[in-house]
Amino acid sequence: MSILRVRTLSVTRRARAVLRDVSFDVRPGEFVGLLGPNGAGKTSLMRAVLGLIPAEGHSSLAELTAVDRARVVAWMPQSREIAWPVPVERLVALGRLPHLPNRGRVPAKDQALVDTAITRMGLDAFRARAASRLSGGEQARALIARALAQDTPLLMADEPAAGLDPAHQISTMQVFADLAREGRSALVSLHDLSLAARHCTRLILLAEGGILADGPPAEVLTPELMARAFGISVWHKHTEQGPVFQPLEVLS
Repeated sequence: MSILRVRTLSVTRRARAVLRDVSFDVRPGEFVGLLGPNGAGKTSLMRAVLGLIPAEGHSSLAELTAVDRARVVAWMPQSREIAWPVPVERLVALGRLPHLPNRGRVPAKDQALVDTAITRMGLDAFRARAASRLSGGEQARALIARALAQDTPLLMADEPAAGLDPAHQISTMQVFADLAREGRSALVSLHDLSLAARHCTRLILLAEGGILADGPPAEVLTPELMARAFGISVWHKHTEQGPVFQPLEVLS
């Protein structure tokens, strides 16, 4: 059973064909990393899948009403502006709104999900702090916690590790991997090849207007595909902690 079905999806932006005939499924228990060079269409694909921008083709999420979609997928866009000085705990609790019959006090079972999300993202010490006064990296973690509190079968995030320090990049990826092991799913766009290799169960590589490769990390992160998609050479090594990938140079 698929939690997300995408069939022959095409996106045109400003009279330019960004993506053509993209098809893939996301199944429960998968942590899917979305890779590709700048301009390959990663953000456009995720937004089209959610029905946020016009597209041709089929997405099972785009067909849902806004409320039903919010109960199936939590979405974290790349933009991370927090405009209002609400406490972090209140910000994270906003993730429960699609599930509440009214907008009153958060019930105990929903509060438990909020508490778990805050703890998972290492934010217990910031519960009462105004979210707008956090550092950029702390704000990113608070917004991820809000998405986690939504407690949906699928989580989609656009560059969630960008702006985080190395420790929080790793811990954030581990959170997504844990969700997959619990039977939920994640679709996350990334630029860090090592993070993708070590934590994702599957990678989708976008280039040349569509999917260039789709499969386990070892089958996607090959020197040939990295040269074709990014125009780079890479060094990789398998360690006890997992594979390590390092871009070396731009190929002429």
